[in-house]
Amino acid sequence: MPNFTVLVLTDETEFARVLTACWQAERQPPAITVLGSDLWKDHQETQHDLIIVGPLRDVKLSDFLAVFDASRAIIVCAPVEPRELHPLRARFPRLVHIPLREDWTQTLLLVATEALRRIEAVRIARHAECSAARNENHATLGRYMIDMKHSVNNALTSMLGNAELMLLEPGQLSQQSLAQIKTIHSMALRINEIMQRFSSLAGEMREAENASQAETQDLSSASLQR
Repeated sequence: MPNFTVLVLTDETEFARVLTACWQAERQPPAITVLGSDLWKDHQETQHDLIIVGPLRDVKLSDFLAVFDASRAIIVCAPVEPRELHPLRARFPRLVHIPLREDWTQTLLLVATEALRRIEAVRIARHAECSAARNENHATLGRYMIDMKHSVNNALTSMLGNAELMLLEPGQLSQQSLAQIKTIHSMALRINEIMQRFSSLAGEMREAENASQAETQDLSSASLQR
């Protein structure tokens, strides 16, 4: 799986070799980092999507995992006493224990793949939530502009009217003042064009929304009639 990082913590070279070889044979393997119990403390602040704990040497598993955040996805393949496993699962709700049986590699890869898919789904959901929040902010701004459209048009009408009245008597103005008023008049016309286009877009969006709602209602009605 691209863009995923997996940390394998083990003191057993064969465990790391077999796991890495099996994963590399997959179509889209994640980036794998293998560390022993004597080196992992130097990398414990590094963020990884999944942590796999293999057999350790002279290390108590509960002490080993104590430094990790409780929300981390962890797969334990090290031997664990039953009385130790229950409190670990209580502390790490996303912890999975896979006994080192004959088919442990297939089971581990299956569970790990599903764990990474869940992580990706959470990422997508969070991205969607952020996008929805941004869209809501844009919608709020759009609603405000629609509410203020009448007031803006009134202000533009006043600006254009006064500018045009002053331009009817250009002899009473200096060349600099006349140029400035022409600029004000031109920019007011430009703003008016923008507001007209905005009004047109708002109407098109309402029509599209009504059409979408009507289509949804038709689909719902057809589904209920089946």
